Amino acid sequence: MLLKKILPLLLASLCAVSSTAIAQTKVIYNANGYTPLYKGELQQFSTLVIKDGKVVRLGGDKLKNSFPDATLIDAQGHTLLPGLIDAHGHIIGLGNNLSQLDLRGTRSIDEISQQLKSFANNQQGWLIGRGWNQELWQNKQFPTAADLDKVVNDRPVVLSRIDGHAIWVNSKALELAGINAQTPAPEGGEIIKDHLGNPTGIFIDKAEQLIKQYMPTPSKQALSDALDAAGNHLLSLGITSTHDAGIDKSTWQLYKERSELGNLPLRIVAMLSAASPDLTTMLKAGRYQDSNDFMSIRSIKVYADGALGSRGAALIEAYADRDNHHGLMLETQDKLEQLFTLSFKHGFTANTHAIGDKANRIVLDAYEKVFKKTGGILLRNRIEHAQIVHPDDIERFKALKIIPSMQPVHATSDMHMAEQRLSEKQLRGAYAWQTFLQQGSVIAAGSDYPIELANPFEGLYATITRMDHNQLPTAGWRASEVLSREDALRAFTLGGAYAAHQEFKVGSLEQGKWADFILIDKDYFKAPITELYNINVLQTWIAGKLRYEKQPRGDK
Repeated sequence: MLLKKILPLLLASLCAVSSTAIAQTKVIYNANGYTPLYKGELQQFSTLVIKDGKVVRLGGDKLKNSFPDATLIDAQGHTLLPGLIDAHGHIIGLGNNLSQLDLRGTRSIDEISQQLKSFANNQQGWLIGRGWNQELWQNKQFPTAADLDKVVNDRPVVLSRIDGHAIWVNSKALELAGINAQTPAPEGGEIIKDHLGNPTGIFIDKAEQLIKQYMPTPSKQALSDALDAAGNHLLSLGITSTHDAGIDKSTWQLYKERSELGNLPLRIVAMLSAASPDLTTMLKAGRYQDSNDFMSIRSIKVYADGALGSRGAALIEAYADRDNHHGLMLETQDKLEQLFTLSFKHGFTANTHAIGDKANRIVLDAYEKVFKKTGGILLRNRIEHAQIVHPDDIERFKALKIIPSMQPVHATSDMHMAEQRLSEKQLRGAYAWQTFLQQGSVIAAGSDYPIELANPFEGLYATITRMDHNQLPTAGWRASEVLSREDALRAFTLGGAYAAHQEFKVGSLEQGKWADFILIDKDYFKAPITELYNINVLQTWIAGKLRYEKQPRGDK
């Protein structure tokens, strides 16, 4: 008797659950879909079935008929790709850049002066900007504090070089920081001085901190606003997941708080900055992973050398354009080994910035030594950038299971400057994507925003062509290292997913994975090369939810 009473209630409950499940099913149809697969193939499809935010099936046009009660969404023939993953960027830096003085592409000190003057009229306190690059100027020489003093001399000005490895400041900033001819440069840093020994206003790598320690600390709200600004920008570019290369304690706390609230704008894989005085505290708190894979914290970011543009990248042989100068190692091999050991002890991966061939060699030596002592080889450790690698050391990446985390647009941005800085011998292992791929290394591709533009289609274009927007050099710069369109897409999807231990969660549209995907206005695999970097993202979806939609242009 009791069973007769309960049975209808159970059936009603099951029907309600079934109805809810059906309502959560979405079918994207009439798509020109492509996805790389984990096993190496490329699959084409026109219909994508999503349930509870995850991929159920891919198929042809008739597949949608198998789900009559699902929500149908017409892709209108647009190309559908997995959500793109930027494996190396700086989220808060990007967010800040969107509200600070942007000097990217400026061609002279005069042009910067004009922009700074206009910016200063609308700002209070410290004037902060980024993006200058003396290699774009006629004389290619570092600027001076005196150049800035002509525009602003009553408050401090701090302008970061495009690579973030040098700052240019005015005399007010020097005064506030107490910098003079007697100020020593810290180990791993350089203060550029004139012929009389006076600081010129340029601080490289670790010397930057002599000024930065006096800059105002951003508030929690400012960090949160920067996160949202950067997140919205990245979503508009088709990026559904990004790896944040080096966060401090304040950002670490914010990320976890926003994760718990469930309001992160996109998926983030964060690396703890090894330069933070709070590194040990953060490591002791353990790895962090939320239930929806929006936030993952399980790695540290170590800094081994500087950058090529500021001649801070550490080289085995001297720079071709600066006698007896080999760049800067920011850490000794012993210190690198200590950091790796500390990281592995807490179960964290160690991802290390290394640009020059000397830095890459020392970092590889440090990994190898620590692996033999304590293990850690299976943690999917990475070398971030891996730009100039001695040919003898490339195969060591594979032997030591080190992932080359590379930013293809660096090659096309750097190619003219690199040929001035480096000899032909030094360039043999430069930006060697195809060489790494051929030996079986997994390449995790990114942009290094805001140093470079975050647009992944700029990166895909650079990967496929190694040419600038004018299609120069004609055959591509050191063209033997180009990748195919399929391999390039894999590096910007599954490559980044693998580097984050997430290859079974994101990176491709396969059954059981999160339905992260984008719709774009051109066929990535068939569009002319010249159109690739102009591809527009129409929609960006994360876990089966629309997160961004391009608004149609209004009538003018």
